[in-house]
Amino acid sequence: MSESVQSISKTQYLADVAQAAKSPGPKWLLELRKAAAVRLAELEFPNRRQEEWRFTNIAPIVNTSFRSMVERLAIDLRAADIEPFVFREEGWTELVFVNGFYQPSLSRIAAASTNVRCGDLTAAAGSVVEHLDRYGANGNIFTALNSAFLAGGAYVHIPAGQVMEHPIHLVFVSAGRSENTAAYPRTLVIAEPQSQAVLVESHVHLEGNVPYFNNSVTEVVVKENAHVHAYRIVQEGASSYHLSTTKVHQAAASVFKSFAVTLSGKIVRNELSVLLDGEGADCSLQGLYLTGGDQLVDNATAIEHAQPRCTSWIGYKGVLDGRSHGVFTGKIKVRRHAQKTDSKQLNNNLLLSDEAVINTKPLLEIFADDVKCTHGATVGRPPEEVIFYFKSRGISEAMAQGMLTCGFCDALLSQMELEPVRQRLDNVVFERYSPI
Repeated sequence: MSESVQSISKTQYLADVAQAAKSPGPKWLLELRKAAAVRLAELEFPNRRQEEWRFTNIAPIVNTSFRSMVERLAIDLRAADIEPFVFREEGWTELVFVNGFYQPSLSRIAAASTNVRCGDLTAAAGSVVEHLDRYGANGNIFTALNSAFLAGGAYVHIPAGQVMEHPIHLVFVSAGRSENTAAYPRTLVIAEPQSQAVLVESHVHLEGNVPYFNNSVTEVVVKENAHVHAYRIVQEGASSYHLSTTKVHQAAASVFKSFAVTLSGKIVRNELSVLLDGEGADCSLQGLYLTGGDQLVDNATAIEHAQPRCTSWIGYKGVLDGRSHGVFTGKIKVRRHAQKTDSKQLNNNLLLSDEAVINTKPLLEIFADDVKCTHGATVGRPPEEVIFYFKSRGISEAMAQGMLTCGFCDALLSQMELEPVRQRLDNVVFERYSPI
């Protein structure tokens, strides 16, 4: 991308940053915005000449002068409007954010969560200052963009030793958006030592098909012997753009499990990076992406083994139809002193159309000598011999393909431990691929 295009692309953002700088806030927030604005001015947008973005064309995002939402829109949303996106399960805490801003009137905090500090990120202090924007995202222009406009977001702090029996659901809703507006959902999760929590993060939209941009950043701190299970669902508008950056920092003997599902959005990139920074930490990243039409979905995962005796697993599946394009990167880095590392990854893809494309790239960077690391990837159509078998039993080809596709997805979804989320996603898969 030429320097002139870079300059034009940033002009509107920098103008809106100057406007956002006038917004009131605590001292720590103003300082964070100011530092991020400096980084934003210095950094360049990525392009396809860079290896990490070689297969992902985000020119429609970079070349559009998005107007940044620096304050709440006056939208009269009711509980009924978001009913399709919440779970209403007994004991669940569900926090709703509209265009990145916390909406207490649409949220509910269960009695079981009274010991957990959760709510509006900008209203918190203390540990927020200690952890926000601290985990290696300084070279990411989209993280700088998010921080420069930080005016709201989600905050979850689980105290030491707290074992949560019910999940916390963070619902990020895009609503009332005019064309070519940008919002900046932000989440900070801190799990203190010996704590356990289950989190669900949903990115959804209400009616309308205008192009908009959501630039989401999530930071998760998992301290010693803490366990965090995180579910993430992206269900954006058909003309929308969604770029997310998730940074996870794990201490000794901690456990982090992630399950990310992408259902819709014109261009979606989910960047998930984990640093195993304590001996005996364990990490599992699983995901499913379903694409069609001319969608582009990129899942860029990375795990860095920085300490000995850590284990990790990456397992992603994709179903691609129409003229859609999928990209998967699974990068494992093992530092020199991270001996006894055990890491595995696998990416399986099912192509339902001759025009669908998948670029899959498992990577290993190993600097230690006592490790067990494996990787693999598969790409293919539904097996013709199996479809022929179904047809010989009187089952139509469409029905056979639908059954095989649902089974392909179910092999992954069945590993979900959170039943309400698994059931909802099972229904989405069935409705999308079953010819009934």
